[in-house]
Amino acid sequence: MIQIDKLLQFVVSKNGSDLHLHVGRPPVVRLHGRLRPLETETLGPEDTVTLMRSITPDRNQQELDEVGSTDFGFSYQDKARFRVAVFKQRGHVSLALRLIPSRLMTLKEIGLPPIVETLLSRTRGLFLVTGPTGSGKTTTLASMINYINENFDRHIITVEEPIEYYHAHKMSMINQRELGTDVISYEEAVRRALRADPDVILVGEMRDIHTMEAAVRAAETGHLVFSTLHTTGAAGTVNRIVDAFPVEQKEMVRVQLASCLMAVISQTLVPRLDMPGRIAAYEFMMITPAAQNLIRKNEPYRLDSYIQTGRKWGMQLLDDSLWDLYSRGIVAAEEMLERAQRREEIELKLAETAEGREALKRIGGPIDVADLRAFQKTAAR
Repeated sequence: MIQIDKLLQFVVSKNGSDLHLHVGRPPVVRLHGRLRPLETETLGPEDTVTLMRSITPDRNQQELDEVGSTDFGFSYQDKARFRVAVFKQRGHVSLALRLIPSRLMTLKEIGLPPIVETLLSRTRGLFLVTGPTGSGKTTTLASMINYINENFDRHIITVEEPIEYYHAHKMSMINQRELGTDVISYEEAVRRALRADPDVILVGEMRDIHTMEAAVRAAETGHLVFSTLHTTGAAGTVNRIVDAFPVEQKEMVRVQLASCLMAVISQTLVPRLDMPGRIAAYEFMMITPAAQNLIRKNEPYRLDSYIQTGRKWGMQLLDDSLWDLYSRGIVAAEEMLERAQRREEIELKLAETAEGREALKRIGGPIDVADLRAFQKTAAR
């Protein structure tokens, strides 16, 4: 019988990011973004149930029986913490375990511009970190909270599902609440937090209109609020929030968002070429009066141009970040194109160099600049 401790130790020792346990397959580890099955026996229905019960609290086992899935976090000895998703599929139990890095990265290590430190010294506003699942949003947020914790005397309240990074009291005082254990919902947690004399509030995810309303209200009333959304790009983030509200409220929400939004980081993780591991490519937008005006006027489609004019503040588009990583030999052309927001523009830039044309041949895309431009014109019609 496969033991969970040996599997967890393997993930930690190899610096894997995820462990998958499913009936009909051997355990699978995600290493540097790629799924790698282990050379062990295939898991049966009783195996996954036994592995699940060895790490899952009783209350979560009850939730699994009642609703078919459950999420929680747990510590593996004193070596690491894992975020666990347990769910049923085809009548069997499956598990997905995400390794939470034990060391908090600095803002410089993440690759954020120096202006972010200035933003974190502010006392009010809404700071959003966005991107797809598994893009490192939680790590970025944890690093920013840690920076505040180390440098300012603030009362920080976090609301997470589950708690992933544990923060100790440093220069700040920090309280971490977990959904399902300490509070029933994000909305309720934010409402209660406002009565606890907070300076900083972290909301794990703005997943519904009620949580969005609570987070915006908290930022408006003089608090520094952090949260996440599963969106890509600054413009997409603004649209996602506004579109979540009924038509009669959209105008008011745009005004509120323009007044309280402070910055948006949109990121994705890309496998590295130069060494094992992954690196973050990110889009960064800082809100100035010009951006506030675009949001109020319902012109988020112009935010990309605004970001391009803000390079002196460290602003950049996601595609520019990806191209920079590619041009420095850190990521492959295939990985860059897979994550690009404007794939055709990146292909055109690739087609203008011999190395880029070779990459396009491997990918199977257009390799002639003239042909590619003609294709783009045809597609635009």
